[in-house]
Amino acid sequence: MTQIPLRHGVFLPPFHPMEENPTQCIERDLELMVWLDRLGYQEAWIGEHHSAGWEIISSPELFIAVAAERTRNIRFGTGVISLPYHGPLMVANRIIQLDHMTRGRVMFGAGPGLLASDALMLGIDPDTQRDRMAESLDVILRLFRGETVTEKTDWYTLVGARAHLLPYTKPYPEVAVVSAVTPSGGRLAGKYGLSMICVAATNPFGYDALAANWKIANDMAAERGHVMNPANLRLVGPIHIAETRAKAFENCRFGFERYLDYLNNNQPRFIPPAGKDAAEWFVENNFGVIGTPDDAIALIERLYAKQGEFGAFLHQVHNWADWEATKRSYELYARYVMPHFSRDNVPRVESFDWCADNRALLTEKRVSAAKLMFDKHEAEERARQAPVAMVRPKAGKEAS
Repeated sequence: MTQIPLRHGVFLPPFHPMEENPTQCIERDLELMVWLDRLGYQEAWIGEHHSAGWEIISSPELFIAVAAERTRNIRFGTGVISLPYHGPLMVANRIIQLDHMTRGRVMFGAGPGLLASDALMLGIDPDTQRDRMAESLDVILRLFRGETVTEKTDWYTLVGARAHLLPYTKPYPEVAVVSAVTPSGGRLAGKYGLSMICVAATNPFGYDALAANWKIANDMAAERGHVMNPANLRLVGPIHIAETRAKAFENCRFGFERYLDYLNNNQPRFIPPAGKDAAEWFVENNFGVIGTPDDAIALIERLYAKQGEFGAFLHQVHNWADWEATKRSYELYARYVMPHFSRDNVPRVESFDWCADNRALLTEKRVSAAKLMFDKHEAEERARQAPVAMVRPKAGKEAS
């Protein structure tokens, strides 16, 4: 069993079919944050996208500002801000403001930008995005530390730039970079000692790259004299659970194929064989889980076997099922999967088993104690009901 307490959260792109009311979709995302907070989930990471129709949150910071007001404990991360789309001073200032507004419940997730369609609308060559992310991240970390930056690149200019408000969290909020298949995320995490979010941990390509990218991060960190902390490694995977596998699959008839169609519309990757049920094929190839709490546990244990220790498992929010079944899935996970890994019920089980092992002795003690009470009660009743002897007056003057 891992020595690092496993945290639980979500990674919200989000995915919303285009026939639904978009205003209500965003509202349900906010309601989901409240539900997760109530159930005890610790983290929620919110995505940024600007095209392709489904992923309709363009500003994770705006979403987090509203969600933080509606919740009490859950922490929120930008998952992620696409750094090539923004000036680094603007990003740093927005995160610092959000850090103050949430009293330290914000985490800063950074990435190069996933959708090529976003980059092309901005006139950005996708081939430049990872380099631009690295340039921007370096500046943002310096601004977080209160440094003054003068720097000119082919896409931004800073002249004596500084943050006039420093972070609420000292020295600054947790910073995470995304990692999928390429080594770019691992290299940046290792260089700066940052957290990592492996967004494709259950995708076979991302799954195969898990250990390699973590090794890259550790090697880069070692060259700079620091050590990566596996508690700051987060793995993302899609799951939907119900009381039975059959019920889980039935729930997913609601939206699973539309989800797959959207992913393949961006980049054909998930193509089931002709005549094969798409959801069954998805699960059989270990892309994710549609099943029971035990299946979710098995997935996480498989990730432990592959990766070793890590700090958090994040559900990819996918809306395969309708709203009520979706909420039920998160509830079942909180009821049965979380305590499996926290081992909160181990002392309860040990206490129950001890009682079972000593049932005869405990029964004997209970019977003996009860008999003593009855015997005591009967003795007291006999004493109370016994006749009281008459006391005769003394002879003499007083008597007369």
